[in-house]
Amino acid sequence: MEKNFEVLLEIWEEIRTFFFELTNFILKSLHISFLKLEERKGIVVTALYRKRGKLSRTLSHSGMAAIAALGVMLAPLIAQEFPGKSVNPWSISAAPSVLSASTDDPAIDTQISNKVRDSIIDYQVQSGDTVVSIANKFGVSPDTIRWENSLSKDKIKVDQTIKILPVAGIAHTVVKGDTIYSIAKKYDANVQAIVDFPFNTFTDDETFELAIGQTIIVPEGVMPAVSASPRPRQMTPNAGTVTASGQFVWPTQGVITQRFSWYHPGLDVANSGLPSAVAADSGHVIYAGWDASGYGNMVLIDHGNGFKTRYAHLSQMMVISGQTIARGQSIGRVGNTGRSTGPHLHFEIYLNGVRVNPLNYLK
Repeated sequence: MEKNFEVLLEIWEEIRTFFFELTNFILKSLHISFLKLEERKGIVVTALYRKRGKLSRTLSHSGMAAIAALGVMLAPLIAQEFPGKSVNPWSISAAPSVLSASTDDPAIDTQISNKVRDSIIDYQVQSGDTVVSIANKFGVSPDTIRWENSLSKDKIKVDQTIKILPVAGIAHTVVKGDTIYSIAKKYDANVQAIVDFPFNTFTDDETFELAIGQTIIVPEGVMPAVSASPRPRQMTPNAGTVTASGQFVWPTQGVITQRFSWYHPGLDVANSGLPSAVAADSGHVIYAGWDASGYGNMVLIDHGNGFKTRYAHLSQMMVISGQTIARGQSIGRVGNTGRSTGPHLHFEIYLNGVRVNPLNYLK
């Protein structure tokens, strides 16, 4: 019995020794593996750190190339979402009414009338309406309503829907072969007025190219049958010979082709002979140079009494900024620079920062 007990103790001792040695073996193996892993990890990390500049440059360049390629691929899709949309510096938002804002910087002059309407609207005839009363209500001529709605003998009836143009004139749908020049000739209108109307758009703002099917507003245009004989144009007196209460002289001589309006805050005087343009009154030149907003070569004069005058589209300038100038002194020559369709002078008068009708001061 005692002998069997001793045998069991020996077996147990061997088993205990076996598991002890096994545990030590496993722990040593894990420790060695951990050390090898740390060594290898250190080698990898060191290599990455040594090459991090090269990899950074490669990754950044590849990333930028990928972004550029993505933009090229998405551009056509984005364009399809906004067909025909482009930034037009000449378009004016018909939002809140702004009376005027002006600084000595010629590029910062804003004047938006509360009469601005950017499109043809539908109007439902009410009881008591006549063609004349509707025209007066919307500030257009009765003929404008007659031509746009093909009215005969001014017959309209209650609840009838008629179309109202934003200004007096003609709405023309462009057909193949039309140009702003042919349209202006057809309706006996001023081509510059078609370009200046802020809600007329062009497929090319450099050449004023039109798209077939688009509608163009022709300010002050008349139907061909009505304008069988050309309308008389008002001629200006010779420059420097007429004074008014504001002591302003005419800045040049020629034909008045476009008058003051909410969308054209000045006076256009056309003359293909490119005569001199003179200062309408004494003052000092606060700007003489190129204006990228459409005025082209332009001179702005401060007369020191609340008045300023602007002379645009000049072919030649004979003054510089800061120069003092006398009334009637030549400042340049009439031209066709900037957003212009032919040789003319665009002339503006400011009174306390607000553009006013030059014809009220030039008699």
